[in-house]
Amino acid sequence: MKLPHRRLVAVTAAVATAAAGIGFGVVGAGSASAAAVPVGSGSYSDTRPSGAAGPENNAGAPVKPKVTSAAADKPVPTNDWWSSLAFQRYPDNPYSENMYGHPLTYKAVSGGLEVGYPTSHAIVGEGRQYEFTHKRDLTVGLQGLNSPDAKADSWSDWTVTPQWSDGTRTLRTTIGHGMPYVYAQGSGGAARISAASAPDVFADDGNVLGVTIGGHHYALFAPSGSDWTVSGTDIRADLGGKDYFSLAVLPSTDALATYRKYAFSFVTGSKVSWDYDRAAGRVKATYTLSTTAKEGSERGTLQALYRHQWLHTSDALTSYTYTSPRGTMKVREGTSFTTSQPVTGVLPGLPTASGVDKAKLAGHLREVANAADPFDGATDTYWTGKQLGKLAQLVPIADQIGETAVRDKLLGLLKGRLQEWFTVGGASEFSYDRDWRTLTGYPASYGSDKELNDHHFHYSYYVMAAAIVAQYDKEWAADSAWGGMVKTLVRDAANPSRTDSKFPFLRGFDVYAGHSWAAGHAGFAAGNNQESSSESVNLSAGLILWGSATGDDSLRDLGVYLLTTESEAIAQYWFDADQKVYPENFGHDVVGMVWGSGGAYSTWWTANPEEIHGINVLPVTGGSLHLARNKDAIRRSIAEMEKANGGPAVEWRDIFWEFQALADPAKGKAAWDAQGAGYTPEAGETKAHTYHWIATLDALGAPDTSVTADSPTAAVFTKNGTRTYAAHNYSDTARTVTFSDGGKLTVPARSTATGTGTAGPGDGDGDGDDGGDPGDPDDPPATGDTFHLRSGGTLNTSAASSATADTIASAGGANHDGTPHRPLVYEIRNVNGDHESGGATDFRLKVDAGTAVGLGQQARVSYDLTGDGTFERVETYRYFATDPVDGWEEYAASRAGLRSASGSLGDLRGGTVRVEVWSAIGNAPAKLQVGSGSVLTIPFG
Repeated sequence: MKLPHRRLVAVTAAVATAAAGIGFGVVGAGSASAAAVPVGSGSYSDTRPSGAAGPENNAGAPVKPKVTSAAADKPVPTNDWWSSLAFQRYPDNPYSENMYGHPLTYKAVSGGLEVGYPTSHAIVGEGRQYEFTHKRDLTVGLQGLNSPDAKADSWSDWTVTPQWSDGTRTLRTTIGHGMPYVYAQGSGGAARISAASAPDVFADDGNVLGVTIGGHHYALFAPSGSDWTVSGTDIRADLGGKDYFSLAVLPSTDALATYRKYAFSFVTGSKVSWDYDRAAGRVKATYTLSTTAKEGSERGTLQALYRHQWLHTSDALTSYTYTSPRGTMKVREGTSFTTSQPVTGVLPGLPTASGVDKAKLAGHLREVANAADPFDGATDTYWTGKQLGKLAQLVPIADQIGETAVRDKLLGLLKGRLQEWFTVGGASEFSYDRDWRTLTGYPASYGSDKELNDHHFHYSYYVMAAAIVAQYDKEWAADSAWGGMVKTLVRDAANPSRTDSKFPFLRGFDVYAGHSWAAGHAGFAAGNNQESSSESVNLSAGLILWGSATGDDSLRDLGVYLLTTESEAIAQYWFDADQKVYPENFGHDVVGMVWGSGGAYSTWWTANPEEIHGINVLPVTGGSLHLARNKDAIRRSIAEMEKANGGPAVEWRDIFWEFQALADPAKGKAAWDAQGAGYTPEAGETKAHTYHWIATLDALGAPDTSVTADSPTAAVFTKNGTRTYAAHNYSDTARTVTFSDGGKLTVPARSTATGTGTAGPGDGDGDGDDGGDPGDPDDPPATGDTFHLRSGGTLNTSAASSATADTIASAGGANHDGTPHRPLVYEIRNVNGDHESGGATDFRLKVDAGTAVGLGQQARVSYDLTGDGTFERVETYRYFATDPVDGWEEYAASRAGLRSASGSLGDLRGGTVRVEVWSAIGNAPAKLQVGSGSVLTIPFG
């Protein structure tokens, strides 16, 4: 019988050979002889259960981290892009597998570091996979170097330094994400660059050499006073008593002078910091490289930003770009950059809605709670987690409709099973491995033990379930009770500390790539991979809810950063939301798996399109609302699945009904009504949760992610132009949640509330539906950084009571790209605000071309900082090509990107903000939704 998902059957061409050796067996029961490490009321073992396995190679032999003595006491961040350097998966390869840093790719070999820059892709696996596979252009080494292995010598947030030593010669290179440079330090021999083919020299200035190899341009930098010599494919330089040299891949030969400037500013570390501005509903992240000057005093550098980063930064970028499997990378000159993103909230459960049949829902709830085995026979960490997650989602629903007995029974089931796992000596327990500094649950599954796979997937369910328990029982969640074990699991999977000696910093989350990696060893030619991005988000959402429920703001904010960052990466790289990432000849709208080298329309265990499309949706929870940011991507995914499937989903129909409801609730509800209850739920789903999800969204409308809130546990839903605000308040006193469109909602203590506008004092029942209108057009502008485009050419911080439409004049068949032509103009004056450094203008405009073909709308945002009539900052965005189908589409600044910008931002003091919208191309008019639906957010406090 086919497992519902996560059964390992390799189907992608790039990994078929490597995957053949993977063993995902389930180990036996625990042993009472293991020593217990107490943590509050719980414990974990310092010894694996009898007969259990730890990390091992594909020959079944135990392995330890492959690191130098300098790194021996430092926890290794397994599940990274470079993990194959530290985890020797194959006995005959003591170096590394391919490592995808982007734009450069690498592989450690006996003579040093292979370096490549793949700019062309291949479509493999019967069209199911696109790959920018590592291909060596050159090898960085030392003359005579023949090392028996390569080891990790040091690392930081997204850089790593491999080391080679053969007893006479020692080489260290520092490489990383977004780094066009390789920084080398060596002793015992001259610098040697071995080219894959005879290089074409385009520049020779002694210690600086420009060469083209395989169509790619490289600059080689040796210490001042030294000289590169070229003989065939061999390039050497005597270091003249120095121990450093570097190289850079150039976007073009004329970039040599710029790259030369930073050749000896060696990167020594990388660090991300994040700040959740709750009041603004945004999270900022700053990515910083530390450097040291090997020559001169220059400490700057160049770094390439991925698409999910440059979409959300207002920092200046150069005109240089690189090719990557994640689309175009853009180059920043400087040692740091900052991103700023709006936060999509998380809810412990969807709120009360009038369209839900409580009697039907109660019946479905009792079916689960009264089942002979509510955990459906689960024993290992993953399947136990799935069942914990399934039951946890039902607790708020039971509470919402007054089924307190069912609620309490479910809470008892959750506590009982969590406590079993959180206590040493039974059939299940967690055990700590001192060598790998990791906590593994036994019985293990899917390589969580032997390969250190998927810890963030498995433990996400435990954290989410514990967060739901904490919502109702704070004493249970105290550190002195069971909360300590929950935090220990968090430390293993997503540790926010860089100084914790027991666990690495953010084990699986790659802060620069913007998403997590699943394999603990990354021992594949295609690099590391991640399949179920949604299970990774489940951990982030669980952190938000756990931190909110327990008052741990640090873990809450970590969850906000992780979820917000990964949400954009998922949109771009798993769903190709802007259709700017996948190669044109790939032929798919989504991938089931992202690899270091590209992406694959596949899963580990099946080629069934339902699972390929659904594995990045489940589990459906209040943390899934972020998917609604890209409703067209949802529609494309479902359409492709149904086409490939020969019709609607059958095995995972409930997952797709819920997914559909995030974009088109009425369609999801119609599918539920047509199928009825005569189906088998997906293994982590129930009829109760699916019905509640679909019926609630049908009543309230799809999530409206254009509106943010000053709470991470709040959301907005829109139906027929009417917004419903929802929020959960974990505190012991009532609080008012403020939304970016001016709406306010008063939420009673420890309750979820809903309302359609500015809530009053509350009637004490926690439903929050006693509010008024979100704002009258005649009201003066309120404080806020988000403005609605209103009929009459105004901007206002409140929405109108209903949406209308303004007509965008036709471009008349001419090209007005970049130059306003008969624009619609919306303006607000006398604006005061402090510019937020690192923030960026954002807008979401609802436009519709009807059935007209070949239209494109364009927007320009201008800032007159002092109101004197001179606009100091003018930003023109790339136009949005509308489809010839009736219905509103969303033109977003973050998706379109800047076409051009002039001037600089500063503080607004009596200033003016203007938005212009016009037709850049086409021969017909279009419509712009105003009143509500089209908003501008400015980077000012």
